Amino acid sequence: MKAEIINQPYSGEFEERIYDVESVWNSQSWTWIKFTEENGNEKVGQFRGFPKNVKVSKQKNEIVVLTSDCVFRLDALELNIIESEKQADYGNLEVTPNGTFILSEYSDIYKLENSLSDMQNIKSPFEMDMIEFKSWNRNILEFECTEIANYERSQIMELNIAEWTIKIKKNDTTTTCIKHS
Repeated sequence: MKAEIINQPYSGEFEERIYDVESVWNSQSWTWIKFTEENGNEKVGQFRGFPKNVKVSKQKNEIVVLTSDCVFRLDALELNIIESEKQADYGNLEVTPNGTFILSEYSDIYKLENSLSDMQNIKSPFEMDMIEFKSWNRNILEFECTEIANYERSQIMELNIAEWTIKIKKNDTTTTCIKHS
């Protein structure tokens, strides 16, 4: 299964389905995601909120869609909602090489294992802000952030998913590690 953010399609162009979480605080924005099955069949989901990201975990047969209003966790086979959450402040979404979803708010990074309501916070060596995921190098997710109360300190960080630790990236070495238990 592939999933990608697209512009609003023409009516009738694809089989469509609307995904929404009812709230008086919902925006008027919508995100369209095109799902392409292995056999080439295409369907489109319309999700409440401005588009942020979508990721597929082939290992878990799940898809997570992140919008400005909500986060949706879907099963990849039937595209049914497993669970959804009115969007807190998630800014980044990534999927690890082993299929685990990672989300971040402005100052925290979370590992999604069983439920959106029970995500595990990955500890950092300092209080982070303005987290931005960058790239993967095997089991290491590189990201950039600033330090709270020291916004002139911008750091490149490494999240090691084999140990679930965050380290400050140095030129050839890393320092300061806190292990997530």
